[in-house]
Amino acid sequence: MNARPHNQPSKSPAHVSIGSRSDDLSELAPGQSIALLKALHILTRDGKLNQDSRRKLKQVNHLYQLLAPSLDQLTEHSEHWTLVDHGAGKSYLGFILTDLYVRQRAPNARVIGIERRADLVERAQLLASEAGFDQMSFLALTAQESITSEQVPDPVDIVTALHACDTATDDAIRFGLHHQAKFIVLVPCCQAEVAGFLRQAKRPYDPDPLTELWRRPLHTREFGSHLTNTLRCLQLEAHGYQVRVTELVGWEHAMKNELILAERKGKPQPHAAERLNAILDRVGLPALRDRFFVPAFEQET
Repeated sequence: MNARPHNQPSKSPAHVSIGSRSDDLSELAPGQSIALLKALHILTRDGKLNQDSRRKLKQVNHLYQLLAPSLDQLTEHSEHWTLVDHGAGKSYLGFILTDLYVRQRAPNARVIGIERRADLVERAQLLASEAGFDQMSFLALTAQESITSEQVPDPVDIVTALHACDTATDDAIRFGLHHQAKFIVLVPCCQAEVAGFLRQAKRPYDPDPLTELWRRPLHTREFGSHLTNTLRCLQLEAHGYQVRVTELVGWEHAMKNELILAERKGKPQPHAAERLNAILDRVGLPALRDRFFVPAFEQET
């Protein structure tokens, strides 16, 4: 298969004409559809970027660049792969991935947005139809429904979750593990659940000096966020994924900036499961084992 370089211009949606760029659109990727960005309300009607939309575009475009090698790997293996964007919201990521990659490099692939809000699903489906993005479809499903829904095709090759708030990231992980996705790509946001449990578990005096890491309210929030993502990485490793953690963009563009890239590489890893459970016990949160579930390993005799 002859692959198009990532920076080669792609066609724009057929129903609109593409205008010229001004100097303030330096965040656009080569060949990116201005008309699509206007339809997504990332660009204004006169083709401008405000500060908020500039940050949003920078994040999604940079995530595309980080995803491209994984998409290449899937495409080299088969032209018929499926990406599911979990908790898709307005489906910015799905549309931009389709515009910059799928239509030209993998026209037989599918991009499916899963979102519980039916009005967002309806709007996204209409935009995809108007843009001629036949590779895209959208499902109005809750996180729990999506795991077993017959509307979700099998196999699912890659799962993404961009700024999935609090436990929605864990829902995306559970979905990806259930479907044994080759890649799971996460940008977590607003990790509040673990911090809440840490607050409940606080004691006036705790003999374990490590509790000083989260004794003060601000530290509870920040440590809870870090702990949540650490547990997610161990969970993925326990299920046989190789995990890489990096920054999505500079911290000046987004406070929730951690990107977790997981690739299924081999057998489940009991060592990661043991460390995950040991951490939960050490910080006094064994009740969260169901949230960060790991495989059950037989004890060696």
